[in-house]
Amino acid sequence: MNIFNQKVVLGAWAWGSGIAGGDQVFGNSLTEEELRPVFERAFEKKLTFWDTAAVYGMGDSERILGTFVKDKERKDFFISTKFTPQIAGNSEHPAEVMLDESMVRLNIDYVDIYWIHNNADVKRWTPELISLAKNGKIKNIGVSNHNLDEIKQANDILKKEGLKISAVQNHYSLLHRYSEKNGIIDYCKDNDIVFFSYMILEQGALSGKYNSNNPFPKKSQRAFYYNDKLPRMDKLINILKEIADGYKVSVAQIVTAWAIYKGTLPIIGVTSVEQVDDILNATEISLSQSDIKKIEDSADNVSISTVREWES
Repeated sequence: MNIFNQKVVLGAWAWGSGIAGGDQVFGNSLTEEELRPVFERAFEKKLTFWDTAAVYGMGDSERILGTFVKDKERKDFFISTKFTPQIAGNSEHPAEVMLDESMVRLNIDYVDIYWIHNNADVKRWTPELISLAKNGKIKNIGVSNHNLDEIKQANDILKKEGLKISAVQNHYSLLHRYSEKNGIIDYCKDNDIVFFSYMILEQGALSGKYNSNNPFPKKSQRAFYYNDKLPRMDKLINILKEIADGYKVSVAQIVTAWAIYKGTLPIIGVTSVEQVDDILNATEISLSQSDIKKIEDSADNVSISTVREWES
């Protein structure tokens, strides 16, 4: 299998609990027993590319995923996880320490993509991944939440060592097209870099499940960040529903199909078997150019910011 010959990546941010875990961010409290059928369904459907991070539940997401992949052939799945500078320790090589800890939790001996999670200090942190790539612990290097200048700077540092950025992962949705409008996606296309889009559903705000009359349940970060914005999103959601009805699919599937149409590799969080099936079906949808224009025009008129605190 080619790691980049995929249409979607499955996200495990909502798995686990604790700091930055699914219970805190999404309001979910899912057990391993509840999540195992989700993983097995995805594996059965050959959706085998998973994205997680050491900071998600402070290792809880990785631990759960590692339990599920433990008995699988390593060649049959891909895993990307992340080095988060903000939680780095004081050792001589903190990225390697965090990577080794991640691999123990994940029950693997190499990572398909290892990301620098945030743009804390490009000159300091990018070189940390060089030796890890050269010794085979990392198969591909990625940067996340970096702007265009930072991406170019990181790539220049790696090129001097015969390496390159293979992937960029940024927040990208109908309501947040910064990476498109500021040249990042074009730079990726021109430099053989795969652009991974995360939060394409804005943590569910663009799924069609929520609106001004049906807000997110309280006591989660989603409710805090999105509930007061939902009234301004109602018209967009209604247009997405109208288009979804025409294709006989869900709103979330239309949004996923849009992200694929835009040439990105979307990361979709999964917490149920039904979501796995919906994601697979979404990869088969071919949106018309007129529908794309209608969706984007409506989104542009919403005029709200969904930039989050970890983004520059």
